[in-house]
Amino acid sequence: QVQLVESGGGMVQSGGSLRLSCAASGSIVSINTMAWYRQAPGKQRELVASIIDGRGNTYYADAAKGRFTISGDNAKNTVYLQLNSLKPEDTAVYYCHADGTDANYRHWDHWGQGTQVTVSS
Repeated sequence: QVQLVESGGGMVQSGGSLRLSCAASGSIVSINTMAWYRQAPGKQRELVASIIDGRGNTYYADAAKGRFTISGDNAKNTVYLQLNSLKPEDTAVYYCHADGTDANYRHWDHWGQGTQVTVSS
């Protein structure tokens, strides 16, 4: 069984920074993609950023470009999301998502529990 555990959310003022972490543990042989999504109240969950294949190939949503940075530590099966220049509209629950292969060579696909980011004006 694979688990994703997130940390690093909190409350900051506009313009502040936070660093989110998501660690994957369990029966993991490989990880294909690790990503961060967010869901604001009354809105659909949206992709913020992703990192693919552990090679550093990244994708950013337009709202994240220039302010957020996704990075990974393959040895720790951990992905980070550095949030800079935060705005009130970044307020949301941030979810980690990952997929990969387990020790039985089956594909797995999991979400973290979510971490709240609140940005005050």
